[in-house]
Amino acid sequence: MNTQTQEEVTTVENIRPSQVVRKTTTQRDPLIKEEAPQKVFDKKKRIFRINQIIWYILGFVEVLLAFRIVLKALGANQGSGFTSFIYSITGPLALPFSGILGESLNGNSLIEWSSVFAVVVYLVIAGGLVYLLDLVNPVTQEEVVAAV
Repeated sequence: MNTQTQEEVTTVENIRPSQVVRKTTTQRDPLIKEEAPQKVFDKKKRIFRINQIIWYILGFVEVLLAFRIVLKALGANQGSGFTSFIYSITGPLALPFSGILGESLNGNSLIEWSSVFAVVVYLVIAGGLVYLLDLVNPVTQEEVVAAV
């Protein structure tokens, strides 16, 4: 973090009074400690990596819930290995939202609106976590790549 104070000085020269010269001087604030560039880079790289992990986990959860929504909407056989595997994995992810919204049933087709709502809520939670990390210590991908 490079914290500097700038001071602008306006002077009028005696030779040509109509000419105003502005000089800007930069002084470092002696009370603020600066971190070494490598420490700043490491911190930003760590936060960027955490952001990537959060988005990866969200993507994984969203894909699983999307499989659940599509399989239920198509009326997939629950006795099938893949279908029961997806239902067993996504059951705990969809459970907190069950009962919030109703279900639409049309023959074997079932639209589980609570799972759709879960997808939206998980997206908002992940976005909020990433935004919180960016507020605590802002970092852009360009900063991480440029420092390598």
